[in-house]
Amino acid sequence: MAGRRRILVTLGDPAGIGPEVIDQALASGQIPEDFEFEVVGESDGAIIGKPDLISARASLTALESAAARLRNDDDVAAVVTGPVSKSQLESAGFRFPGQTEFFAEHANCEGFAMCLSGASLTVGLATIHIPLSEVVGQLRSEMIVQVGRLLADFAKRRKGAPPRIAVAGLNPHAGENGKFGDEEQRIIQPAIEELNGLGIGEFVGPGVPDAIFRDAARGEFDAVVAMYHDQGLIPLKLLDFDNAVNVTLGLPKPRTSPDHGTAFDIAGKGIARPDSMIRAMCVAAELARE
Repeated sequence: MAGRRRILVTLGDPAGIGPEVIDQALASGQIPEDFEFEVVGESDGAIIGKPDLISARASLTALESAAARLRNDDDVAAVVTGPVSKSQLESAGFRFPGQTEFFAEHANCEGFAMCLSGASLTVGLATIHIPLSEVVGQLRSEMIVQVGRLLADFAKRRKGAPPRIAVAGLNPHAGENGKFGDEEQRIIQPAIEELNGLGIGEFVGPGVPDAIFRDAARGEFDAVVAMYHDQGLIPLKLLDFDNAVNVTLGLPKPRTSPDHGTAFDIAGKGIARPDSMIRAMCVAAELARE
């Protein structure tokens, strides 16, 4: 098809499973045909299963090239990023907590959020790549509102109607009226009230964290706002590990990635599954069409 727009696919760390799951995805027959998928990155010099500075530099070069083209090339509609190792990237000079923050800065985007979406759950994160010990000190109502707005927009586009979104509490039993912490009353509840005042959907909570994800997985909610990284990702990966997609919300152009890591231990053994990469490509195309 002449004139197709491009979706870039970064190779990830070439010592990991990125190259093989990308090859499998492109050969699967399940990739949308209205876009041209272009792989960005080189694996020359990398040893499968043995990450080093060579493979780290290759993954960083691919990221920087894709970010520049995403920003400057009109024919580039979206990017799908292969799995990288944060510790390896740091050895090559990467200064970001993760790829989410990297693409947000390169797009000059301050209002962004990390979202993971699978067959059972869709989760947005109020805080992302920070130590658990810092979550309480950094959590703010405005952060929850920002993530809630972006998550509602994402869910509405996929559902075709205003969504119903659960907002998780931070503490055990959602604080139990202040007995186990007052962040629910001071920070989370005011954010929920503000979100409900925007008319973008129904926001419910603060919900008891150990139950709210079960309710969402049963279909009672279209998405969940989690307060910190593992609170949202543990239930999502338990239920949707093979089909979940990481989506950076708020960027001018879509960025998605599979929800798994580099899996250096199984790289090259022919057992890595491409399901999440296929879905990441499909979701990137879906968002790019809009």
